[in-house]
Amino acid sequence: MTTFVDRVVLHVAAGDGGHGCASVRREKFKPLGGPDGADGGNGGDVVLVVDHNATTLLDYHFHPHQKAGSGKAGAGDMRNGATGAALELPVPNGTVVTTTDGEVLVDLMGEGTRYVVAQGGRGGLGNAALASVKRKAPGFALLGERGEVKDIVLELKSVADAALVGFPSAGKSSLIAALSAARPKIADYPFTTLVPNLGVVQGAGTSFTVADVPGLIPGASQGKGLGLEFLRHVERCSVLVHVIDCATFEPGRDPLTDLDVIESELEQYKTSLSDRPRLVVLNKADVPEARELAELVTPDLEARGLRVFTVSAVSREGLRELTYALAEVVQADRAAKPLEAATRIVLRPTAVDDLGFTVTEEDDVYVVRGAKPERWIEQTDFNNDEAVGYLGDRLARLGVEKALAAAGATPGVDVQIGDVVFDWQPTLAEEFASGMRGQDARFENDDRVRAGERRLQKDIRRAERLGYQIHIEDDDES
Repeated sequence: MTTFVDRVVLHVAAGDGGHGCASVRREKFKPLGGPDGADGGNGGDVVLVVDHNATTLLDYHFHPHQKAGSGKAGAGDMRNGATGAALELPVPNGTVVTTTDGEVLVDLMGEGTRYVVAQGGRGGLGNAALASVKRKAPGFALLGERGEVKDIVLELKSVADAALVGFPSAGKSSLIAALSAARPKIADYPFTTLVPNLGVVQGAGTSFTVADVPGLIPGASQGKGLGLEFLRHVERCSVLVHVIDCATFEPGRDPLTDLDVIESELEQYKTSLSDRPRLVVLNKADVPEARELAELVTPDLEARGLRVFTVSAVSREGLRELTYALAEVVQADRAAKPLEAATRIVLRPTAVDDLGFTVTEEDDVYVVRGAKPERWIEQTDFNNDEAVGYLGDRLARLGVEKALAAAGATPGVDVQIGDVVFDWQPTLAEEFASGMRGQDARFENDDRVRAGERRLQKDIRRAERLGYQIHIEDDDES
């Protein structure tokens, strides 16, 4: 028998972006071809898609780890890297996506609705895209970003118009089988129904769905029995139908007590259901003792303002009246709501004065947190001096240096961005410009020394070819 799973913890990982390429065009008769390194491909997203063919979350119960494809690295001759394949995960209609802390991300409703739950990493820019007036031939490229990695909770809440609730073996499965074409498992022992069953009912010119919720027992709202796992399936229903067994011989059980117990569990559930209209069905009227008990308690139930129906799923007595009453309530509920339920996405806009990063001092280390600085750190190849200089340019333009100074940072203190800790050496924006490939203002003294050494070695080799003997003296004062 197929297992029904309506709550899973899913570990999703979007694809990583491909690295950009640092390349220079080399063609005959074109010694200055310029940079031609292309960008890396973007990583694939992880997307949840509402699919009518998906009825449970069973697949994700057995395969909780899902990962999208990563982007490919760029190449020379302006060849961009391939984009990583997106991963589409089909989910049933009515799936609520939350974080592991219970924060709602999206409530998926409607066939074909899509939601990107994990964003793929952006591909790194090649040196052709990084070229500018001041940096005509960059000798570096940006690395690809890592894709988002998240732990999310998928929770299925059945989208039904009416929910049948009651004690185990109250006859809910028999009733939904008599009302619709649903054929649930029916037996004479408790907890026959282990999964919610949905049936489509036609009545009074209206088509609506009825859910048979597994039996509730005292303490269900605190996790006893099967009730806590399936009470979520009544949250979306327009009307609750109390199915009461009038033929039970269990001690301490009678229709009024059963109704009070179930109402107490519904009230204590995390989402109060007290505002939903109620109908009461006194079931198993084909048993003479049950019919007598139903006639006895009907006035008391009606005195509470409840509409009461005496029915029998076996003889089909009272089913027509119940169907018309359900259709009436469902039509009224639909008229009071929008024609089509829309997916609810939670938006959390940032403040107008948000700089995009924060600076805090923690154990003598100034920690910079923010999406942009941390992403730029990820994109930087720290083995390339020019790439490090480019990172400094970006951080200065963002205002990180000013924020560090305002926080009390002094030259030489430890600054941490992401996983990288470095000594902070403030630099004026005017010093960032560099006119030649492989150079940065913060490294130009070292570049002059290396250029001088290269010229000296060249002069020495030329002199040796002419037959001169070269003697080099180390003069510390020169």
